[in-house]
Amino acid sequence: MPLLTRMLTAPLSIDVRRGAIAGLGELLADRRIATEGRVAVAVGPGQGDAIIEHITPTLGLADVFKVPGGTVDAAVHLSSNLRAGSYEALVGIGGGKTIDATKYAATLAGIPMVSVATNLSHDGICSPVASLEHDKGKGSFGVALPIAMVVDLDYVRAAPERLVRSGVGDVLSNLSAIDDWELSHAKQGDPIDRLAVTVSRMAAEAVLGQRDSIEADGFLTVLAEALVLSGMAMSFAGSSRPCSGGDHEILHAIDQLFPGTANHGELAGLGALFCMHLRTRFLGEDPGRAEAVAESLSRHGLPMLPGDVGLTEEQFAQAVVFGPQTRPGRYTILEHLGLGEGAALKAVGEYVQSYGR
Repeated sequence: MPLLTRMLTAPLSIDVRRGAIAGLGELLADRRIATEGRVAVAVGPGQGDAIIEHITPTLGLADVFKVPGGTVDAAVHLSSNLRAGSYEALVGIGGGKTIDATKYAATLAGIPMVSVATNLSHDGICSPVASLEHDKGKGSFGVALPIAMVVDLDYVRAAPERLVRSGVGDVLSNLSAIDDWELSHAKQGDPIDRLAVTVSRMAAEAVLGQRDSIEADGFLTVLAEALVLSGMAMSFAGSSRPCSGGDHEILHAIDQLFPGTANHGELAGLGALFCMHLRTRFLGEDPGRAEAVAESLSRHGLPMLPGDVGLTEEQFAQAVVFGPQTRPGRYTILEHLGLGEGAALKAVGEYVQSYGR
């Protein structure tokens, strides 16, 4: 008999609204995530302590662990505590670094993880990938997808606006990543998952089409759902390909060459627009999509030029040339063009002329 369907991993629950955090205890019990109440809670710096006070009445005497940062060491230390305590589930509360560390810790401990995001800075809040720092820099690690997602818009609003803007850049970069996947399929015959592409594109198009500002609940809801869809697209594909192409190669290169320049989503949006410029310039593609992305980045106050993140054109060109080394084996517009230092610098100069404000 032919295979008529395929089984896809997805969260049991996604709750995005004001006051969502108050329903966390009910979620854990109703979904039978923690039938005996043995729950551990991991919190990062920032709003974590305030949220713990808020949810204590609903979670009871859950054990709370502090996560000092998004590092491999922090995640491994937390996983040791989890194994020692025989917990049924782990609730990770915080921003992207905290969520990534708790996802990795839960995976090492072999227990499900509930993601409670306090900001919308990137798609790591619900993805099968954890980006963690280690003694040799920063790496990406495969992890289990969170079993449930909670985004309380009250806490998102209390986070710095820059973190919300960052999430916009990360989602919009899906469009460039999809183009790169299509390119690798056409030029190298790399297999492509059309369902993952569809979900990734839907997420980006939803944000691209939003005319509200980041202060609006409707916009924040769409952004949160888009970040979740991006994570699910990666889970369906079994890799980060639907959301990570030359755009992310550039951001990872900047992180390595010029650490501390800007946050993940800001660099993802900048990298995506530059990669779209390369397709227009060298492949003759319609500039309409790049212009739409540029308009969205500009409207939401995201960086569009190297100077917006404190880089010179020469430094950004260095990152463009170095980018392919950050993802060996991945074929994107950067690998396709193979720009040397001189050609990259010329392309960056043309890009700045095209999109300079």
